[in-house]
This record gives sequence, structure tokens and C-alpha cells, in this order.
Amino acid sequence: MADLDLNLLVALDALLREGSVARAADRLGLSAPAMSRTLTRIRTALGDPVLVRAGRGLVPTPRALALQEKVRAVVRDATALLAPGTPTAPEQLTRTLTLRVNDGVIPLLGTTLHQRARAEAPGLTLRFVAEGLEDVESLRDGEVDLDIGVQGALGPEIRVQRLGEESFMCLVGRASPLARGRLTLERFARAEHVGVSRRGKLRTPLDDALEQQGHSRRVTAVVPNMLAAAALVAGTDAVTTVNGAFARAAARLMPVKARPVPLPLPRVTVAQAWHPRFDRDPAHVWLRRTVKALCEGPMFGATP
Repeated sequence: MADLDLNLLVALDALLREGSVARAADRLGLSAPAMSRTLTRIRTALGDPVLVRAGRGLVPTPRALALQEKVRAVVRDATALLAPGTPTAPEQLTRTLTLRVNDGVIPLLGTTLHQRARAEAPGLTLRFVAEGLEDVESLRDGEVDLDIGVQGALGPEIRVQRLGEESFMCLVGRASPLARGRLTLERFARAEHVGVSRRGKLRTPLDDALEQQGHSRRVTAVVPNMLAAAALVAGTDAVTTVNGAFARAAARLMPVKARPVPLPLPRVTVAQAWHPRFDRDPAHVWLRRTVKALCEGPMFGATP
């Protein structure tokens, strides 16, 4: 591996993560032919095929699997070592920052954050990725720069900063009977409900809260995100329960009306999380401070 330079290690890391020449090329901003040539260089340096075809995809060889964690650690440490250690003016920053966010956050924070970046740090590219498997490794390895949402157990080494608290609200179509008159607990329970679950779950803590009040509900559809739920109730007489900030934004942008949930539900704390190796990274510092400042504005707790 004497000829394996840092760029090849970065490419190898991307190839092993993605299991695809095309996706690895996209990850690093290269063309597919360029990544294919790089894979050839890696194979020559290692004396191993690294990735072999299996059906329509590629799978790593045993040698590649044995190297995967070591390569990832070297790339991670080198990235931290070569990161600038002195403050840089925002307008001088050039970087792609990856934010993992709940789909409800993008309509709220994404627009203003993008506008702020264009005005203050035009060299930055904001890459929003959807919530999926919220693992610590993606933060630790720098695959995700900042995770914004309701944070679970992320490990003691992960920094977590509270951004605010959010309550829940109902969304109904503007033409729905549920948009008129008082939305009582009885009307809410009798209505058809659209559930929101990335994993397709029919039951949520809302059902427990209803049962404590002596009621139950009928879920007629489950969608993977809040935007889909808002679109569905816009054209039906169903109701969906989502976080309040998203509900208020949806009511401004879509033919839906936000209404209070007619039973007590606990508020949730929204936070941003990152790995401490980015504590002094200028681009990361700008991102965290900007997100915090924007969330201290009308994002949380605003009235419709």
C-alpha cells in the first residue's frame, strides 16, 4: 500500500460506504469514469478487487471488509487534522455541509437557513438528508455534520444543544367539516386519521393518550412523512396530528387549516447534535450558531 495516497483512501472509503461506483462518484463530486479509474488504482495498490459484482450490485471482498473500519478511521482523523484551526470569515468558507433533519424541519428552517447562507456564506452548500437510521457513526465519521430533531441516546461523546420545544397540532383540509366549529375530543376521535410513521406503524403514543381519555381512533392511512400527511388531508375529511411548527407552515402554504389537538400531549424538545471534533471548525461553527439564532426566532411557539 506504499502508493496509496490520501485521495485514494478517501475514494476507497466512499466506495465501501456506497457499494457503487456511481454513488461513490456522486458522493465525492467526481464523474463515474474518474471514480472507475480511481478504483482501478486502488485495486492495483491493494492487489485485491475490493468490490466484486453480485447480481446487479457490488459487494466488498473479505480484504476490503477487513480494511473498512481502518480506512474510515484514517480518513476521519486526516479530515480533522487538515481542517483549518483559525477562524475564517463566513464569506470565505467553501464547503458542503450535510444536515440530517426531520421532513417537517425543512419548510421551517430550510428556507431561512438557505437565505442566510446565500447572504453570509455563499461558498457553502447545504445538503439536507432525510431522517433514516439515526446512528452515531454517521455523526462520528462526518457523514452527517449536524442532526436536527428530537434526539435519542446518541452516546456521551456527541454534543447536543437544545433549540426549543414544540407541541403538536392537527391539520385538516380547509373544506373539511373539521375546519369549522370547535374541534372537540369527540369529533377528533370519530374522524378518520392519517398517521405519520417512517416505518408504517399504525399505533403511536397518540393512541395511548386517547385511550387514557376513554377514546380510540380509526387510522385509514399511514404515510412516511408530515408533508405527505398534509397533502392527503388537504383533499379529504381526515385529520392528521403533526408538530406545531410544521402545521403552521403547512397552513400558510397548502389548503389546510391548523387546529389545536383537543387532548393533552407532551411537548417534545428539538435539539441539534454534532461530533465534538467539529467544535472549532469555522463552517460548522457558523452553521450551529445560525441554526440556533434562527430557532430563537418565530420557529417555535409562533401563532398561526
